[in-house]
Amino acid sequence: MFKNLSIYRLATDWLASASLIEDALAKTVFMACGPTQKQSAGWVPPRGEEHGVLVESIGGEMLLKLLVETRVLPSSVVKERVDLLAEKIEELTGRKPGKKARKDLAELATLELLPQAFTKRSQVLVWISPAKRLLVIDSPSAARAEEVVSLLVKTLDGLTLHLIQTAESPAACMAAWLMDGVAPEGFTIDRELELKSEDEMKSTVRYGRHALDIEEVRQHLAGGKSPTRLALTYKDRVSFVLSDSLQVRKINFLDLAFEGRDKAEKDEAFDADAAIATGELGALIPALIEAMGGEHDFLAAGAMLANAAAPAPAAMPAPAPLAGSDEGDPVYDNAVKIVIAHKRASISLVQRHLQIGYNRAARLLYRMEKEGLVSPMKSDGGRELLRKAVPA
Repeated sequence: MFKNLSIYRLATDWLASASLIEDALAKTVFMACGPTQKQSAGWVPPRGEEHGVLVESIGGEMLLKLLVETRVLPSSVVKERVDLLAEKIEELTGRKPGKKARKDLAELATLELLPQAFTKRSQVLVWISPAKRLLVIDSPSAARAEEVVSLLVKTLDGLTLHLIQTAESPAACMAAWLMDGVAPEGFTIDRELELKSEDEMKSTVRYGRHALDIEEVRQHLAGGKSPTRLALTYKDRVSFVLSDSLQVRKINFLDLAFEGRDKAEKDEAFDADAAIATGELGALIPALIEAMGGEHDFLAAGAMLANAAAPAPAAMPAPAPLAGSDEGDPVYDNAVKIVIAHKRASISLVQRHLQIGYNRAARLLYRMEKEGLVSPMKSDGGRELLRKAVPA
């Protein structure tokens, strides 16, 4: 049911029932392209049933479907028609049409040819989860996802949302997982990877159906190449490819996700498929966000900018507690000792020595970063141990 995800966060104050959304979408139902119309987009019933509802609500999760029809007019066909028109003008006037004239001819040729052009259709599934405050668009194209969002914002009164961003960049996190050879809790690293250099050459290395826990991969990372795609599996239930823009692609629900269902039910039951898909992805998305340091807090960032612009207060607040404090995780002090002793700030290092989960170890490293003991994560996934963290 879902193959690619662009993930958006809904504003806390936006509430809309399925019936209200249904009424709004009814104003922009799908209409086929007119003879000279290049593209048409509108809402259709998600089940594919004629005259069905435009909003399917299953277990509190809402599904919408946008249908896009486009007239296919190859540029070579338009150019051929423009050349023919230009030849006729030259025969009549004795002069070749200039650049502006050819542009006008291209518009004329397009209008002439559009009624004869074939059409192609594509569907975009939209999932709204009010309880999780998520809006998810099933599209491999970021541009198409933004088009769908723009249409929804115009259609649904008061809809406010933003593309989810994580505290740590996906590329840096993927690099850290590959460097350490350890995936976040619940995830496993699969056998597909794309690395790209950040210089002007943009050289690319791809691995397909290949083990990634090899020295060659680590050398590429140390040499400045950054992961742009990495294949992962979540709890042996959903496999996917994570991109450096936090898009989830090539989703495959594994057999375990459909355990206990007979073939007829799996093939035919829309409700059951939707419930399983949204349930599995509803668990995957927050786990993925947590694995990258949690979600970037736009409200907090806005408050910081506002405070930075305001006059400084007379008295500064007390500094945050450092390593000796007993606040927070009880194993934090031990984690700091491990990092100092090994002179290396690695999530997997802390995880192995304290025998704790990956995500918990990651939170300990984030706290060390906040308190100035280690540097922020670099593009290769590593962190520097800062001078003041090393005992004299």
